[in-house]
Amino acid sequence: MSTLLVNVLRPSCRTLPIYSVSSSQRSGHSPSPLSHPSPSPSYTPSSSPSFLQRRHLSLTSLFSPERSVAKPEYTNRWAMIAPAFLTHLCIGAPYAWSVMSGTLTRDLGFVCSAADDWSMASATAPMGILFAFHGLSAALAGKWQMKVGPQAAIAAASLCFGGGFLLSAAGVATHNIGLVFLGYGFFSGLGLGLSYTPPIQTLIEWFPDRKGLASGMTIMGFGSGALLFAPAANALLDKFHSLPTYLGSTIQTVTEQGRLFADVGGKMVEVVYANSADLAKLSVSGLQEGFYVVGSGNTGAALTLATIGVGYTAIMMLSALALQKPHPSYRPPTSATVAPTQSSLNVHTDHMFKLPQFYVLGSVLMVVASGGMGLIGCAKPLMSEVFSGALPQLVTAAFASSFILMLSVGNLGGRLAWAAISDKIGRPATFHIFTFASIAIYAALPTIIKQVIETGSAGSLALFCGLSVAAISMFGGVYSILPAYESDLFGTKYVGANHGKMLLFSSTAALLGPSIFLYLRGTSERAAISDLLSKIDPAAFQDKFGSDVSAVDALIEAKTVTVAKLMEIAPAGVIDPTPFLYDSSFYCAAAAICLGAVAHATIRPVNPKWYEKTE
Repeated sequence: MSTLLVNVLRPSCRTLPIYSVSSSQRSGHSPSPLSHPSPSPSYTPSSSPSFLQRRHLSLTSLFSPERSVAKPEYTNRWAMIAPAFLTHLCIGAPYAWSVMSGTLTRDLGFVCSAADDWSMASATAPMGILFAFHGLSAALAGKWQMKVGPQAAIAAASLCFGGGFLLSAAGVATHNIGLVFLGYGFFSGLGLGLSYTPPIQTLIEWFPDRKGLASGMTIMGFGSGALLFAPAANALLDKFHSLPTYLGSTIQTVTEQGRLFADVGGKMVEVVYANSADLAKLSVSGLQEGFYVVGSGNTGAALTLATIGVGYTAIMMLSALALQKPHPSYRPPTSATVAPTQSSLNVHTDHMFKLPQFYVLGSVLMVVASGGMGLIGCAKPLMSEVFSGALPQLVTAAFASSFILMLSVGNLGGRLAWAAISDKIGRPATFHIFTFASIAIYAALPTIIKQVIETGSAGSLALFCGLSVAAISMFGGVYSILPAYESDLFGTKYVGANHGKMLLFSSTAALLGPSIFLYLRGTSERAAISDLLSKIDPAAFQDKFGSDVSAVDALIEAKTVTVAKLMEIAPAGVIDPTPFLYDSSFYCAAAAICLGAVAHATIRPVNPKWYEKTE
């Protein structure tokens, strides 16, 4: 793999000579003093390359910059949509990472989190790291991508992206969170960054008359990646999992450092207790309330990641071979007209960091993306935690997975629909819609949650889902029309490299969005536990957890004490605080987007002094 990656990354390489025994050596004569210095016996270059050299040359030729350009007579621009879309379909998988994050939080406990299981923040962090390196690598690799062409860039990305899945699978199998961060976070993020802008740039060059639609058709693949990943991951998890050992609903346990232990065959083993609320979050059948041996089951997460990684590598490599830029002589169909806009003037990519428009547009991207990534990053556990108690027959584990697909449809539809709308009403007006509508939606979601909990109304739940989908459609729309907005402001010539720099703001959003969402949720959870403890009888606590309430910190750390388990011993009439744990996260998102709306109102055309001088 390393040899292939080196050849893909390098557009051309100097061929080393092959040496063979010279005729002077065979005849007994000394070699000429001017001959190539070599050890005895002397060697001279051979005209026949070895097998390894032939393979090296074929790979270099296969992904050369020249091969990335279509022949002059090729004009079928619509055929380029498929490889561009498929590339983005693969790298859009992180939008469904919450399918895996929830599973990883109980990889050892299986039915619920064990003491050594990763927290939700740790299990969600790989998605944030991935998107952070997406922006960083896209920004740093912009000029290199222009040099080697889209084929070499995407081929290299396929090895990084798919290889990252394989490395993260090893991390899950060995319960090493560092390997998951390195694999899925760094390597898959690097692959995402290397393959994100080349398809966009290529389609914009094929569709100069319909830039918004071109970027939308490409990036809608990115938005629909979850539609492929979520059902595939769920099916593979169902195929590869194995159930843990069940000990019964009532057994003798011992609490040590917050962990529960039970005597099994004369040996003390760690166990977890799963109640009805825990089991309601699972899509696995054949489970019942009671105690389970930690580490005795297998969620199937490692094999799932490995299988999907191999598939993505193959799809992206084939797409790399099919995608080509238009020949310099290419012109769009005669029926298409390109409106004379500011994008006919170009700002060199080296000047981007000097422009106020770059920072204003980037700040809008950052705040809208932070809200969207925060919601997407915890979509499945959020749906289960917030609504399964009020509507247990409707909000099952399958419904929570369907919520991810709903958001994915919104992401996909928004990228296409908003791109077309922006071509009609303009990019600035479309961005104004994004900011003001997102503020209203995020601010309203806590009120709708309260309505669902108080009334048990499926209609209010549908409203919550619909508004969430609308918010994610605008999140996807920002990414969809951003390249076209950049080309309007800064020109089309360097849109790939410029967009790569713009994605630095996306990297910031990837780190801030999910982190802030889960930090605020964690703060609310700790406050809720403290409030419940003030209302619970200490004797009931002692009987339930086998430990005095003074040891609650250790029990919380070991995940033995949770809000759901405290509610089992809470006095009648105490309201379950679980549905409201995300309220502060939604309000924070609305406040941040308010700042983005104000910033966007200040954007103005680029000062003409920054445009490249034309001959």
